[in-house]
Amino acid sequence: MKKSLILSLLFMLSVGYAFAQAEIKFDKTTHDFGKFSETSPVQKCTFTFTNVGDKPLVINQAVATCGCTVPTYTKKPIAPGEKGTLNVTYNGKGKFPGHFKKTITVRSNAKTEMTRLYIEGTMEETKK
Repeated sequence: MKKSLILSLLFMLSVGYAFAQAEIKFDKTTHDFGKFSETSPVQKCTFTFTNVGDKPLVINQAVATCGCTVPTYTKKPIAPGEKGTLNVTYNGKGKFPGHFKKTITVRSNAKTEMTRLYIEGTMEETKK
């Protein structure tokens, strides 16, 4: 009797643990730099996220659609309820002036394994 009670309790705990999951929630998923001059081609922004799950969150990868956009992110595990950041640097040097829209794909151990973030803006040509 005592053995079956202990086994039942262990089973319920293991089932509960199996459903424990990290979950990522970004404060925003899009950032608009607006208009900026070709003479100041480097623009930066920060995306803040929270682990709203009940297991530590780990960002495995953040990849941009081109080399002109570089994401950096919190490498350490984010405890449940804690916040982390993902910084994005866009470098328009040598790029044609005009509107751009770039995607950053974030992969993590969260319930939703992949999240897409977007940056956009308009780099205006310098008048000569």
